[in-house]
Amino acid sequence: MATAAYCSSLEKSYELPHSQVITIGNERFHCPETFFQPSFIGKSLVMLTYIQLYLTGTESAGIHETAYNSIMKCDIDIHKDLYANNVLSGGTTMYPGIADRMHKEITALGLKTIAPHERKYPVWIGGSILASLSTFQQMWISKQEYHEAGPSIVHRKCF
Repeated sequence: MATAAYCSSLEKSYELPHSQVITIGNERFHCPETFFQPSFIGKSLVMLTYIQLYLTGTESAGIHETAYNSIMKCDIDIHKDLYANNVLSGGTTMYPGIADRMHKEITALGLKTIAPHERKYPVWIGGSILASLSTFQQMWISKQEYHEAGPSIVHRKCF
């Protein structure tokens, strides 16, 4: 982010729907950076760029630290498998370079990260796997059943 503050080649221009053009510099790196440094939330960009931040009080851990801490809370016998199998998924993982950054941060902590191409669709994939299980078929709700009983059918069939 500090490099982006001084380098105009990292600026990017966007044309808005009403033909207004805006140029964004290091601000475009601020949002994804909060995944790794949550203390940036609520701080001004000027403050982040020009002075050293001294963190006080309780701060949230970054996603790399959260992954590490979660693994450390698991049974020691599965640590190795968990270290070797971190998967990025969801829309927020589509920021350019986030897989490389996560890999860099995780490697420093001793974890391995992969970012599959299917990470845009984990909810759909998980739902399709769940729907294909024979034990889940009794919970299927047809459109006709839903229209007849309304939302309460979910509680009757699933709980």
